[in-house]
Amino acid sequence: EVQLVESGGGLVQPGGSLRLSCAASGFPFSTSRMSWARQPPGKTLEWVSGVDQDGTTFYSDFAKGRFTMVRDNAKNAVYLQMNSLKPDDTAVYYCGIGLSIAGTFGGQGNQVTVSS
Repeated sequence: EVQLVESGGGLVQPGGSLRLSCAASGFPFSTSRMSWARQPPGKTLEWVSGVDQDGTTFYSDFAKGRFTMVRDNAKNAVYLQMNSLKPDDTAVYYCGIGLSIAGTFGGQGNQVTVSS
């Protein structure tokens, strides 16, 4: 059974930082491409970033320069370091399998709220 468990969200002031974690199990993690996506309040799911099997990363325009995604194959985990957070980054963040919004995002997600 595929399991994706996100953690690390919370409330942060504008300009602050958060690090999200995703623990994965139930599929061949080291050979899988992984992504982060988010769903802002009242909006649809949008792709944030992805990492290829060799660690190559890809970012949406709004994430470039502020977010960093890494994978740790030894721990079957991916992480999203988010810096210079803005109120528009407020969303539920999900990790998923694949390199696009068409991937499998099946976890419960993690709320990130950016507010003063």
